[in-house]
Amino acid sequence: MSSTAPIVESNLAKELVKQMRAIDTYGQHDRASDDEILSPFIVTKEHKHLIPIVGDPDEEVMSRVKAYYNAICSLVEKVTGLMAIPSINIHHEGFGRALITVGKLVVYDRTLRDVHRFGFNTREVLEHDAEKILDGILELIEKYRQVAEED
Repeated sequence: MSSTAPIVESNLAKELVKQMRAIDTYGQHDRASDDEILSPFIVTKEHKHLIPIVGDPDEEVMSRVKAYYNAICSLVEKVTGLMAIPSINIHHEGFGRALITVGKLVVYDRTLRDVHRFGFNTREVLEHDAEKILDGILELIEKYRQVAEED
């Protein structure tokens, strides 16, 4: 994934758009462009300062968090041929954990805080963070492939 490519042309962006459209059961995003669907993932520092430090995440934010990790899992599956499963548990106050497993291998574990402020400063940061996560996951799968292939 190249950081110089427009986000709507990257593999991550395509997956994020797919995930966001898939969870849109009421068709609210039917007429939205890909850029419009991806724009809520960008939360600048200035915008984060406007969001209270303490707050409960709403359903829209929760759906973006789930879509983000689902997109990463989809990319893992495309590269490895192995099913990656996200498990996201978030307390109503916005604290929790995101796990990704492949077979019996835990390939990603992250504590989530302030989920109501979930977002990335720029599109490049979004791409870079996802790429870093993906690279780490792929490295673990390569190292422990046998465990990743177990049911």
